[in-house]
Amino acid sequence: MERTFVMVKPGAVARGLVGEIIARFEQRGFRIRAMKFMLLDRGLAEEHYSEHKEKDFFGGLVSSITSGPVAAFVLEGPEAITVVRRMMGGTNPLAAEPGTIRGDYGLDIEANIVHGSDGAASAEREIRLYFKENEIV
Repeated sequence: MERTFVMVKPGAVARGLVGEIIARFEQRGFRIRAMKFMLLDRGLAEEHYSEHKEKDFFGGLVSSITSGPVAAFVLEGPEAITVVRRMMGGTNPLAAEPGTIRGDYGLDIEANIVHGSDGAASAEREIRLYFKENEIV
């Protein structure tokens, strides 16, 4: 079993898509091990996107993710990182495959509906950013 971090971003929360997105993961067989609904402050958002700090789009990412509440959760299942990334679809929702979360619901690359860890190291880092060990069941 593998764990990964997933975040439903503010635009999707505002559109009422949290339940639909979570349902897709649960229907696939993933188990939710931790979840919270929260507002990100600028410091946490900058730490979350720290690998993009020197890129032109960094400010837009931070502004987008702090623009409203997010749903953050830890999913667990076989090959969770790879399968969740496949289910989310390509980063650019306009090019993402139909049937993926971003392909079905995404409208903009900076507000691309959902974030998921891209590897084991980032999953571990992001889970620690958002959850204490005793919050994960």
